[in-house]
Formats: sequence, structure tokens, C-alpha cells
Amino acid sequence: MKSLHLTRLPDRFPLSGALLICLLAPTAPLYGQAPETVGDRDPFVDINRLIFGFNEYFDNLLLRPAAIAYVNLVPPPMRTGVNNFFGNVDDLNTMANNLLQGKIGDAVSDCGRILINSTVGIGGLIDVASELGLEKHQEDFGQTLGVWGVEPGPYVVLPIFGASSVRDTFGFVIDSFANPVYYLEDDKVRISTYGVERVDWRTGLMQAESLVTGDSYLFVREAQFQSREYQVRDGEIDDPFGDF
Repeated sequence: MKSLHLTRLPDRFPLSGALLICLLAPTAPLYGQAPETVGDRDPFVDINRLIFGFNEYFDNLLLRPAAIAYVNLVPPPMRTGVNNFFGNVDDLNTMANNLLQGKIGDAVSDCGRILINSTVGIGGLIDVASELGLEKHQEDFGQTLGVWGVEPGPYVVLPIFGASSVRDTFGFVIDSFANPVYYLEDDKVRISTYGVERVDWRTGLMQAESLVTGDSYLFVREAQFQSREYQVRDGEIDDPFGDF
């Protein structure tokens, strides 16, 4: 069984149409760039492949079985509540990054989501804000750096966490420190919370497994490049085909 390792998704729910497009066309040049240009962005390919292999082993041994058991044993309403809870936590970081990107309107909306879901939504277990028309956004510090003009740099595969880049790895570290879970004092509670969050994250990738074809390492690498560029540009991508 081939595994899929992406560190970022447009949201915490099943893959959006934008990412699916990226996954379905992994061999296309990255927004008009020559294929060799993309290859040059992976100078650490040997070590990356080793880590990718370890991640697949870890995923098949532990993470994917845990996700399957989670889906089979936990009723859908409870899974939705868990997903909503972590989504509410994510909104804190998203709000901060929207502010850093100058998206004041989106940041105000994020603040509204947090206030409503944390109170009326019982600590975020119920996504009341979306029902009221407050759109959920997904921003992280890697995207913020991209908006500021920082290039992604070489491709990097992180142990356990998967596909990334030099820019996004730095952003991931900053986001980790911004996560309230990091500041839980009880080690067991903190580790358990991280574990549940990761299993919840993994369930969102299960439907995409069948899309992985050919060399899974290359597939995931190109999907990562394209999806992150799409996210940084908020969906405003250059059309490599031009006007017909």
C-alpha cells in the first residue's frame, strides 16, 4: 500500500479540489517551469528518499493502522467533533498569519470563528461559525514567508511529518511553538493530544491514497510543490497553457 505524506493541506477536512488537481497532474511542469528546474530543487534527493522510505514504513506500521482503527471504532459525530476541536486550535495560528500577511478582514473573521466556536461551539467541538457564514481559512508561517517573497528553497522530507521545503520547515517550527498544545504542562496529556491530532490528520489523507501512481516519492514531491505554491498565491496561479 502506497502512502501519502503531505505536511500541509488546504483545510483539516478531505482534500480540496485544488489539491486534487495537483495530485492528478504531478508530472506537469511546475507552473510553466521546465522539468529540470523542478529537479534542481531537490539537491538532497538521496537523504530525502531514505527519510521518505522510513516515513512509509512508519506510516504502514503505525499511523495508517491507527487511522483505520480510528475510523472503524469512533462514531462519525465524535470524529467530527475532534476534527472541529483541532480546527479551532488551528484558527489561532491562521489568524496570526493572516495578520502578518496583511489580510485584516480574514483575520477578523478568524477571530470571530474562534470566539463563536470556543463558546457556542462548546470549546470548538461544533463548528457553529461555518454555519453562520464565517469561512474557515488555512494559513501558516511558511505561507506567510512565501507572501513576503521568501522562496521555498530545496525540497526537504522531514521524519514523520513528510514533504516540506527549507522555507516551510522553518515555518513549521515557528507554527509548532505557536500551537497552544505545546504549552500543556502535563507531558502525557501533551503527547496524547499530539497523537490524536496526528491520527485525525492522517484520516483526511486516506481517500487520496489511490491517486498515488508510479514513483510515490516523485509524485508527492511534485504535489507538494504545486499545492504550496497554490496556497501561497491564494489560488491565483499562472496558466502554463496560456489562452487557447
